[in-house]
Amino acid sequence: MTLSAPSASAATARVDNPYVGATAYVNPEWSANAAAEPGGSAVANTPTAVWLDSISTIQGAGGKMGLKAHLDKAVSQGANLITLVIYDLPGRDCSALASNGELGPTDIGRYETDYIDPIAKILADPAYANLRIVNIVEPDSLPNLVTNAGGTAGSTSQCETMKSNGNYETGVGYALNHLGAIPNVYNYIDAGHHGWLGWDTNLGPSADEFYKAANTAGATVDDVQGFIVNTANYSATVEPNFKVTDSVNGTTVRQSKWVDWNQYVDEQSYAQGLRTTLVSKGFNSGIGMLIDTSRNGWGGSARPTGPGPTTSVDDYVNGGRIDRRIHAGNWCNQSGAGLGERPTAAPASGIDAYVWVKPPGESDGASQPVDNSEGKGFDQMCDPTYTGNARNGNNPTGAMPNAPLAGHWFSAQFQQLLKNAYPPVSGGGGGGTDTTAPTAPTGLAVSATTSSSVSLKWTASTDNVGVTGYDVYRGSTKVGSTTSTSYTDSGLSASTAYSYTV
Repeated sequence: MTLSAPSASAATARVDNPYVGATAYVNPEWSANAAAEPGGSAVANTPTAVWLDSISTIQGAGGKMGLKAHLDKAVSQGANLITLVIYDLPGRDCSALASNGELGPTDIGRYETDYIDPIAKILADPAYANLRIVNIVEPDSLPNLVTNAGGTAGSTSQCETMKSNGNYETGVGYALNHLGAIPNVYNYIDAGHHGWLGWDTNLGPSADEFYKAANTAGATVDDVQGFIVNTANYSATVEPNFKVTDSVNGTTVRQSKWVDWNQYVDEQSYAQGLRTTLVSKGFNSGIGMLIDTSRNGWGGSARPTGPGPTTSVDDYVNGGRIDRRIHAGNWCNQSGAGLGERPTAAPASGIDAYVWVKPPGESDGASQPVDNSEGKGFDQMCDPTYTGNARNGNNPTGAMPNAPLAGHWFSAQFQQLLKNAYPPVSGGGGGGTDTTAPTAPTGLAVSATTSSSVSLKWTASTDNVGVTGYDVYRGSTKVGSTTSTSYTDSGLSASTAYSYTV
């Protein structure tokens, strides 16, 4: 995203979508690691999030930049947007040991006074008033209270404890309240991914849980600008070769082993469906969704080029799905993954942006036990020899070997992600240079209108390698991008003529 920054007078007022018209911050620490890898310079200037995963990261630890240093650097870069990950809840990550945190289940006081309060004080500094500061609030927290506590197959004693003591909800509410009081801050709550919450039995209760937390510890729904899905995960943004409504020989794809009766098959449809549910539960109608696309490209030679065979519903889904994981519940350092869509503002209806929240090349967890002072345990889901548990259908983990602790640089993973990037990375080892332009899309037509929106559709382009997406222009202004052959433009005025180009 490289559009010009707004004026100082406009920057302090919240906008509907902070990513539109934004010049996003490039973290120089991640950029240096990426550039040091063969071919990595091709993506080293991509904006990524800054993770504040311990109290010490606020001031800077181990020679790394602290929060103030990142904000100062963003200002000096001329950026007007920075994305931060707020990630240090008591009893953090109660179902995945690899990302356990420093605070115990009852340390809510320390979370508030030693973690959130210092962050809020720094963010409120007038020196940063022209920055749009996006906070990704506590990944892998609230969904755990729905699916991994209360006697479910995935329940853990740690999650049972956090459900009973309420400190996930109290901590999230406190963060939303105190960070949301700063006028140039935008809070997005983590909402898992479709392979976790996409079933009706999980999605509705999760929306209820999000609403409860957003009205706890002084917070209100006005402190929430939106939600993010697929944080640090691998689920495909869009599955191009099959839809949840498809059937094979009279059998719905929902009955396939991969989909397993889920209501969604990819992150974009999940995010849009969840957004509708959240608004129905009481969240503001203007909330937007983010999708972490940092590692869900699934390119390379294993990427299917079309639908699978119709010999059975499983053959159809498995042969066509671009998400090549063994099971949708696998999350640690996945073998075969690739970089996904580059950060993009307003790519589809209801989606504020594709973002790179998990910096590519930073490990999800160690593949074997490692003594450390970071509070991070060993999770068997990071062991490539582990044969699974109830949360991944007792399947192999698909994890890469020789991985370091969570958050540490994992060179082999970065090189794999670069090689398997989709869209491919030019000059990044992604399989050569594509010199043939795609055909132009044809048949642009209006499929539906309202008093404030117009829905467009068109015939797909073709290409010898693959069409990765379409840019939509209203007049001479780009209003969004999409990977599908349809787009809805909203916020229009009635009785007004508009022209469009795709």
